[in-house]
Amino acid sequence: MGTRSRRSAKADNPAGASAAATATPAAGAPSSLDEAREQLAQQSHVIDKLQFLVEASKVLNSTLDLPELIRIILDMATRETGADRGTVFLVDHEQKQIWSLVAHGVGASEIRLPMGKGIAGAVAESGEIVNLADAYDDPRFDRNFDQRFGYRTHSLLCLPIRDRDDKIVGVLQLLNKPERSFDQDDVGFIQDLSVHFAIALENARLHRESLERQKMERELQLARSIQQSLLPEAPPQLEALDVAVCYQSTLQVGGDYFDFLFLGPDTLCYVVADVEGKGVASAMIMSNLQATLRAIVKHVHSLEGIMFMLNDSIIQSARSRKFMTMFIGLFDLPGRGLHFVNAGHVPPMVVRKQGETVALREGGIPVGLFPQSRYERGFLKLEPGDVILTCTDGIVEAADTQGEQYESSRMVAVALENRARSAKEIAEAIFSDAVAFSDKGVHQDDKVMMAIKVR
Repeated sequence: MGTRSRRSAKADNPAGASAAATATPAAGAPSSLDEAREQLAQQSHVIDKLQFLVEASKVLNSTLDLPELIRIILDMATRETGADRGTVFLVDHEQKQIWSLVAHGVGASEIRLPMGKGIAGAVAESGEIVNLADAYDDPRFDRNFDQRFGYRTHSLLCLPIRDRDDKIVGVLQLLNKPERSFDQDDVGFIQDLSVHFAIALENARLHRESLERQKMERELQLARSIQQSLLPEAPPQLEALDVAVCYQSTLQVGGDYFDFLFLGPDTLCYVVADVEGKGVASAMIMSNLQATLRAIVKHVHSLEGIMFMLNDSIIQSARSRKFMTMFIGLFDLPGRGLHFVNAGHVPPMVVRKQGETVALREGGIPVGLFPQSRYERGFLKLEPGDVILTCTDGIVEAADTQGEQYESSRMVAVALENRARSAKEIAEAIFSDAVAFSDKGVHQDDKVMMAIKVR
């Protein structure tokens, strides 16, 4: 019935039928065969472009090796634009530099430039696109590279590589398109691939940083094991003294040091030192201190002489100019006497059986500051029940969230509370109290806490 109705309508209204027969093509439809061919060619071009971007993305994400990825980007960019050479610069925003591991025509040498220097540096800083028929016409172009590599740059195209957040993560510089300058199609091609370049570069950079971090962690773990082997495995077991020590490094390696050296059957030398700073550099100075000290005490038994020679030796060998505070004590075991030199170190506190405290301050300036430094020796007669507390500043300068420091007075108070206990229990009580005091505090440092109780 619907068919008959449409036919009746046409019979009743022949003018309408004529209008339908002569209606113009729908909007967007080609009006001629040539336009149809042109639209088909445009659609084919768009499809080819999309297919190329998909394939390019696959190729770009086929590797996480940063130098290989940069070579892929350069090969792709130079092949499609016809450029003779190219360089991909990565942007280091923290260091305010651009750098590249790979560049066509310059071998494997690394190129580093400050942001804003040269055309590539200017593009990294401003985000502008620079397209030059002759690079020598732009005063920003550095001709030194041409002179160094025997090259003559003519046409130059330099574009920023932006990620999805529009942040500049790299710069692509292309040189010398044969017979003509780079055109808008070249610019559009690079811009279409920019995000794909950026994603691939970011993935490769993160992978590279991960590998470097893993390598560094392995090396630091090795350094930590080496450093721990330099420290005594356990304190000496003596009839006259009960000795205990707690040690902690805030990093894998640190600059705090302690040691025990027997200079004879009745003479024990002990050392607690703190190298300026922390980390690998301080740990290396600490290892140098240990080796030097052990060599000196074999030949020199005077504390003043040991410190004099140690100071000059450290100054000569420590080119980093690091200094260290140090306390060295020499026990006369049968006579219960303590000879000592304090070289700018946190004064050890002697807690007497009666509750009296004595600070061991005699000595001189820190080791490694000035050559030919002289040191004064101190002496203290010890009594059974005396407790000698020797630590590094990681204990007494441990600070809480308000910046208040732990200080020696609190260390002494904890020792007095635990005076009847063993040296190990005293050292552990002070150490744990200092750690709890500074939990989430503003000052974290390496820590050595040594307690020596006279029997």
